[in-house]
Amino acid sequence: MGGTLVRSFMSSPADCITLTELLRNCPQDVPLLALGQTIFWDEPMKAGVALAVRETGSKRPFIAGIHDTDYFAKLPSGRREPGSFRALPHNDTTTRGLWSAAAEFSTLFGSETVVTREALVAGGLRVHALMSARPNILDTATEAWGWRGVVSLDETPPIAAEVPMTGLFPVLKETLDWAVSEAVKSIVGRGRSDSERKADDLRGLLTDSAPQSGRFLGETYRQLIQAAYDFTAGEPVPLEATQTTELMRFNRDTCDLPRFELLDIFINPETRETARAAYDEAIKGGSGQYELARFGSGAIPFDVVIPGQGRGTLRLGTRGAVIMTRRPNFLTFRRPITNVCELAAALEDKFGPNCVLVGKAVALIGMLGREFSFVFHEGASSYVKHSRKLHQIIARDIRPLALHPILRVRYATWDSLANVQTWFKLPWVFTAAFGTSEVGAASFAARWRQVSEEQARFLSMLGGLRRPIDLIKYLDQKKGGSWHVLADQYSDLLGQLVEVVAKIDEFRAERAGLYERRRELKRLRVAAEMELGRHWRDRIFEKSPSEADLAERASRQQKISVIVAEQHQIDRRMTELKVAQNELVSDPKIKAVHKRRHEIELEAELKRLTLIREAVVTSRGLVNADARPSAWWFPLVSPDGTWFRETMKSARAYWEPII
Repeated sequence: MGGTLVRSFMSSPADCITLTELLRNCPQDVPLLALGQTIFWDEPMKAGVALAVRETGSKRPFIAGIHDTDYFAKLPSGRREPGSFRALPHNDTTTRGLWSAAAEFSTLFGSETVVTREALVAGGLRVHALMSARPNILDTATEAWGWRGVVSLDETPPIAAEVPMTGLFPVLKETLDWAVSEAVKSIVGRGRSDSERKADDLRGLLTDSAPQSGRFLGETYRQLIQAAYDFTAGEPVPLEATQTTELMRFNRDTCDLPRFELLDIFINPETRETARAAYDEAIKGGSGQYELARFGSGAIPFDVVIPGQGRGTLRLGTRGAVIMTRRPNFLTFRRPITNVCELAAALEDKFGPNCVLVGKAVALIGMLGREFSFVFHEGASSYVKHSRKLHQIIARDIRPLALHPILRVRYATWDSLANVQTWFKLPWVFTAAFGTSEVGAASFAARWRQVSEEQARFLSMLGGLRRPIDLIKYLDQKKGGSWHVLADQYSDLLGQLVEVVAKIDEFRAERAGLYERRRELKRLRVAAEMELGRHWRDRIFEKSPSEADLAERASRQQKISVIVAEQHQIDRRMTELKVAQNELVSDPKIKAVHKRRHEIELEAELKRLTLIREAVVTSRGLVNADARPSAWWFPLVSPDGTWFRETMKSARAYWEPII
């Protein structure tokens, strides 16, 4: 399908229509590619897209793949244990830099929504004061609720295709079991037993099949794709399974595939430097993206995966190439490489036919977009805008590539619960916002959006309660209970401090006056001593002073003595005031009042922290989960398939260009 035909089917988020409508009115021959790093998050939701393709009567292939050429997540910091794995929460302190895509799990209602420090500050939290009293409190308070990701404890983790299941499997199983068990706890009533059976089926996908299906994570997931899609949809899903180590295999037999056309532009000596400059321009402002020079001389935005040796950036020279694996690998050429087939031959001759050549994030979209239309959920992949810019620059400066658009899918996950009969026992983090601990699925569907918006407004209001007294009064008025007692006690404590504060204010005011008078006396003394010196030189030194001159000198000395005496008097008074204030604030009764006041303020800040956490999770967290839900939630919550069918029926889709 050429560039003109691709562009003729462009649409935008404002033009969203149903999946079947969209798929009926577009070219029928372009395969759809759903590519993800795990089968336990949102990827199997795309089963609905495959079913919609079948519904239209199209023969268009739907390909579900595992992106197993990306690196497995690494422990952000801490002690290394080669070959070991650990499931971690994502917070804004100890795991702030955590990224886990190949083994992340969200339980029902959960998402990777970290309660950031910025959110805490915006909510009025006195962060430093709270951390002084509770040094590690933000570790758990900022955690993304209902989310865990498995990370490698190796210093340099391998790509997912080479992560052995022997060490990973126990942690993967344990984390899946946590997510599933927490989800089942949230389902109550008559549907609980059916949900438990579905939960056992889900666990069985991994526990019964994984040890036999593959030695490494990538091939294990690939073998389970069909089962994961079928489990989500509740029926067989027409798909082809693959993985990027297969899609991007690079040798003499595959090098002339269209997916390597973008690579060829970066290899051809006539276009290489222009393409490199285009890449550097395109990634400006991108988080985690680096100019090619950062990877070394001759670097292009493509990595080579050498079986058993890992993945590394490809650097091309005129007589050789370097592949920046952990231990660099080298190629030598008799003459400069000029196209992809020459490079493929050189790689195959040295490393065999199973090398993989994969674009870095921004380049990968354009590589596969040449032959497939990606299926992305709305909001997925922050790299698309940079990839689009890259292709636009290449089209302008070199030549346009015929790239297929992305199929974006927008879900109304929670709204689609309207016809589901399940009842939920809400996790604690949602109960205050919803005003109940148990709610029917239909009620949740009707209320969640309003509740989310209310919590967003609540966060803003909470941020305006900066003074402790304002926060405590609010808690008294809105929360009642013990806060009424604490508010009365806090007011009484402030009353006891009124006289002390007034006295301290008197001391401060007097000290301020004394400081000003001392500064004035210093100026007067300097001026008087200068005049005394001048009089000495003019009238007395090496002169015959008269009695009047001597009397004048004595008068001037007396004036200075008076100033000095007043200075000493002020110093003594300042000391007296300091002692008096120290005695006042050191009074055991006053110290007890202050101690109790600080305790109540700390209780109020701890409550504020809980309120902020609940508000962020209920507002931002539910919105994020609505956009990208874990696919396995659907059969657990609605074993008869109603929720999944309604979600796909209400889903809206549009085409997004990548050039």
